Amino acid sequence: MKFSIGYQLPDEYDSMTSIATDYVEHIEEVYFAWPGAASGRTPLGILEQNNMEYVKGILEEELRTLKNLGIKLVLLYNSNCYGDKSISIVFQNEIKELVGYLDSKFGLDTITTTSPFVAKVVKETFPHIEIRASVNMRVGTVKGMDYLSEHFDGFYMQREFNRDFKRIKTLHEWCSKHNKKLHLLANSGCLNFCSNQTYHDNLVAHESEIVKNENIDLKNPSPCWDYMEKKENWVSFLQNSWIRPEDIEHYTPYFNTVKLATRMHSNPRKVLAAYVRHKFKGNMLDLTEPGYSKIFGDYIIDNTLFPKDWFETTSKCNKDCENCMYCSETLKKVLVDINDLNAVYVQ
Repeated sequence: MKFSIGYQLPDEYDSMTSIATDYVEHIEEVYFAWPGAASGRTPLGILEQNNMEYVKGILEEELRTLKNLGIKLVLLYNSNCYGDKSISIVFQNEIKELVGYLDSKFGLDTITTTSPFVAKVVKETFPHIEIRASVNMRVGTVKGMDYLSEHFDGFYMQREFNRDFKRIKTLHEWCSKHNKKLHLLANSGCLNFCSNQTYHDNLVAHESEIVKNENIDLKNPSPCWDYMEKKENWVSFLQNSWIRPEDIEHYTPYFNTVKLATRMHSNPRKVLAAYVRHKFKGNMLDLTEPGYSKIFGDYIIDNTLFPKDWFETTSKCNKDCENCMYCSETLKKVLVDINDLNAVYVQ
């Protein structure tokens, strides 16, 4: 199993090319958004709006290095909304121009998108480039894949089904039969079936426009954070879609490449290292994006304290979270006050 990691600009401590060089045998591809363009995360280079050409130069230099390492390149068109340009001739021409430029310069391997329009334009113009349905499209059924099959070569499975192996097997069988690929996002910290997702995804899609306004100063980046601030709701984190590094090997029969959310993560190297090793001694909140560490304050979720039956139980449960106490009981075992740890260390 290899991994797909998200690009972020280098800082004084690390860079994607450095990470890729150190873990090249474990990385299949790097996915990235074009600077300033709307995507499923804050637009790359949004803080450097006055120096966007410089940002593009850095990205292109690193893309060249990644490609020379034998790593595939995946361009993202995974914004939840493209506004009034969504089906326009202008947008069509922009897609052709950017994809053509990057393909001729580096050789694009894949485009991941939320837009059937983007998929159609690319498939008709650049048939050699693989088209994937973004995880943000929430494709979790055979019907959902069938609807998109004309212009899509693969599908990121709806993350809420990451622990549902009966469904995974069904989706994998359909993909194998129809010459399609099934893909997986392993470390999303987002709440399962979050009612705020469409709203939040739309905010992110229009972030470059929103920042130009005088806005209300919201306490948290999304309403789901308001929910998670209450300690009685912390158990929801355990009920989400993330997969422990120790359990990732169970997915090998169904997924050749696993995506890791690292575009906005503070330590992408830590995330990749944990999944490469299939082992992590630390705070599980540190591996997901988002991680909610700020909300948990002095508490951590100690990944070494999960019960031995965690994978077997969560991969076979009927998701009746309102009446099942397994995750609540598990939270009592894995939730650790770091002040208690410090006290032990001092002694």
